[in-house]
Amino acid sequence: MFKLKSVIRENIAKLTPYSSARDEFNGKGIFLDANENPFGELNRYPDPYQTTLKKKLSKLKGISAEKIFIGNGSDEVIDLAFRIFCTPGNDKALTFSPTYGMYDVSAAINDIELLKIPLTSYFQIDEKLLKPFLKDLSLKIIFICSPNNPSGNLLKRSTIENILANFNGIVIVDEAYIDFCKDDTCLNLLANYPNLIVCQTFSKAYGLAAARVGIGYASEEIVQLFNKVKPPYNVSELNQKAAIEALDNSEAYEENLNIILSERKKLATALEELKIVLKVYPSNANFLLVETINADVIYKDLVSQKIITRNRNNLVNNCIRISVGTPSENKKLLQALKNINL
Repeated sequence: MFKLKSVIRENIAKLTPYSSARDEFNGKGIFLDANENPFGELNRYPDPYQTTLKKKLSKLKGISAEKIFIGNGSDEVIDLAFRIFCTPGNDKALTFSPTYGMYDVSAAINDIELLKIPLTSYFQIDEKLLKPFLKDLSLKIIFICSPNNPSGNLLKRSTIENILANFNGIVIVDEAYIDFCKDDTCLNLLANYPNLIVCQTFSKAYGLAAARVGIGYASEEIVQLFNKVKPPYNVSELNQKAAIEALDNSEAYEENLNIILSERKKLATALEELKIVLKVYPSNANFLLVETINADVIYKDLVSQKIITRNRNNLVNNCIRISVGTPSENKKLLQALKNINL
């Protein structure tokens, strides 16, 4: 049975978090506590707990605001999880390859060994390969990216639930691309699995990559730990406002989302007709993983035509990952690919 106390680093459990006078006072007043400049429009520190943004997300997702953490990008959620649950040089984390590269980077920064289990040829988790690792007491976090990056597919819900039920550590389901297949989110599993953290972001479907606003949904106890360890003012006022405005402008969000989904389908069909393309993998995200006859050459040729894709040949043989652009951008991409002679 999962017990949160058993996976919290001892020094984190004992940590006294930074506390400001703003934690003790709500409302308007004369603020002489934080050594701020009394003049200017951005002279005050932002709400350290992003209260307004959390209330809007709570209403939208049907999840208590106390179970929501706002991070400086979802990368902050990933990094804080390592800091809270993994002892440097001792504990381990695990993920499934190929997948998002920041799990590697964050693990290395925090001096945590990251175990990697290869996904099947259909980019699904091999539960038989995973099973022996679930009883490893030094394994504290399992990362599951769904929809997965770079393959674009959802990982099986039944597999995710089986891991949650049989692992006594933290399971982080990274749903950066879930807005492109909303009905498949794992948010409705939070009530049943206290070891689950679901990451989402404003960077993709909401078009706020420059704002760096990520979200972690988890139990109230886990969110309290994140608030305990995070920097006191981790998300700027400007970025909070940008996220709030994006949530308020639901019509633009839905319109752009529908365009991306429509263009994804058109782009996949057009790519499959090209001689240099061998396969276009099914996608639940805003990108396509495309197997070509020579990924390295095609990638460089596109760069020479000032079209930047992502060469994933190092992860999946001869594959390029292509983000779905605007209709005009997609047309230029397809024409550029037609111009390549191999």
